[in-house]
Amino acid sequence: MRMDAHSHYPPNYVSGLVAWQEKTGADNVGGVWTTLPASDTWMAQAIAVGLSHPFGVGNAHFRIGVREPRWVDTVPLGCYRREVFDRIGVFDEELIRNQDNEFNLRLIRQGGKILLVPDIASCYYARDSLTKLAQMYYQYGYFKPLVLRKVRAILTVRQIIPPMFILALIGSGAMALFFPAMRMLAASVVLLYLIGVVGCSSTVAIKRGLRYAPALSTVFPVLHVSYGVGFLRGVAEFLIRGQKRTVGAEIPISR
Repeated sequence: MRMDAHSHYPPNYVSGLVAWQEKTGADNVGGVWTTLPASDTWMAQAIAVGLSHPFGVGNAHFRIGVREPRWVDTVPLGCYRREVFDRIGVFDEELIRNQDNEFNLRLIRQGGKILLVPDIASCYYARDSLTKLAQMYYQYGYFKPLVLRKVRAILTVRQIIPPMFILALIGSGAMALFFPAMRMLAASVVLLYLIGVVGCSSTVAIKRGLRYAPALSTVFPVLHVSYGVGFLRGVAEFLIRGQKRTVGAEIPISR
């Protein structure tokens, strides 16, 4: 089993996951994450909400929750059968981030099954500042293309939307400099995104309190932009230039 820091686990965590494994024959079983704020500040609380909101993290079911057990592409930690490691190898130590994603992608490509169950939940304490959040998601984005290069598998849609959004901003903005008719396209990209940010932030604020609206309006862009920029840098270095990655090089890892 993999059990990380920044988390709290219920007493039945191990036995519950093993029971589901025995019941279903899954190669890897994980529970949902209940994301909690790391401090009492409004921003920390907004970050926790953003990390469990579909607009913030897409259809990452372990983050947004499920009502029934379902087969998924990854789980955050995981209870693996021992023979899985004999069959597909161990975690790739070259990856400073996304080790579990790479391992689970490798498992699925070789016929393995990953189950997410709703009745066992671990509590994850999110980062408590925008700076820490940006660092973490930049790193997630940066190492994702390296995972793609290693596994040679197509990423899920939710993982490529932020970099595509950044490319749309850059592309439409650049064309608008030379073609005035493209200014409307550039403005539309920005406007549609802002409508999404304001709409989702307002919906949360109505349910949880007005203080969430301004905080979430900054959390969502930080999530998406930092991940997208990191992803594009990773594409340039790992896929285009073919850079070899060594553990601990260049990028300081946030904790």
